[in-house]
Amino acid sequence: MSSVVLECKGLAKRYHDGANVVQVLSELNFHLAAGELVAIVGVSGSGKSTLLNLLGGLDEPSSGDVSVKGVSWVELSVTQRCAYRNQALGFVYQFHHLLADFNAWENVAMPLRIGGVAQAEAKQRALKWLDRLGLSSRSHHRPSQLSGGERQRVAVARALVHEPAVVLMDEPTGNLDGESANRVLETLEGLRDLNTAFVIVTHDESVAARADRRLRLDQGQLVASS
Repeated sequence: MSSVVLECKGLAKRYHDGANVVQVLSELNFHLAAGELVAIVGVSGSGKSTLLNLLGGLDEPSSGDVSVKGVSWVELSVTQRCAYRNQALGFVYQFHHLLADFNAWENVAMPLRIGGVAQAEAKQRALKWLDRLGLSSRSHHRPSQLSGGERQRVAVARALVHEPAVVLMDEPTGNLDGESANRVLETLEGLRDLNTAFVIVTHDESVAARADRRLRLDQGQLVASS
């Protein structure tokens, strides 16, 4: 777990509200090791989602930089950034964002198909991940035929199908009941053999407690949280 797969250096984000400047992140420095599970907590409005968007190259920093496996977001064009994001990152949100007209394996295979992988291979890899996450019997079901927890585990499979370096998760259990949330967390804990690192933004202290590191976003900085 010594290999750094994501790093922030001097990361800052500010917004202009008329004559006022709102400083969300200030000279933030952070690194994430391969295979590490880090939880980021903080009060509403502290900038957790802003930070996640910057880590994923979905937003531009006001200053500083984010690199994934040594590749800087700010040095990539928009086209290059999209291609690299599809290769190096996975995303899981509070709402699963599965495509209603596609079944489970088709949803999981979508990042591979977008990346140019042939359908037969994409299907095989998607089915492998669904099986690993205990969903092989649900592979041909559409999202409307799945429970909330099953839909979120399909979303996790979709995030992992291309074996990314990092998976960014924004309140992944926030829309689930306790039992379903626990099943998703158990799924993540069962992936410890991967070199994939996970960043989980959450307001749920019980979720954060299961991470390797727990950090709190406070006044634009990440500080260790017990």
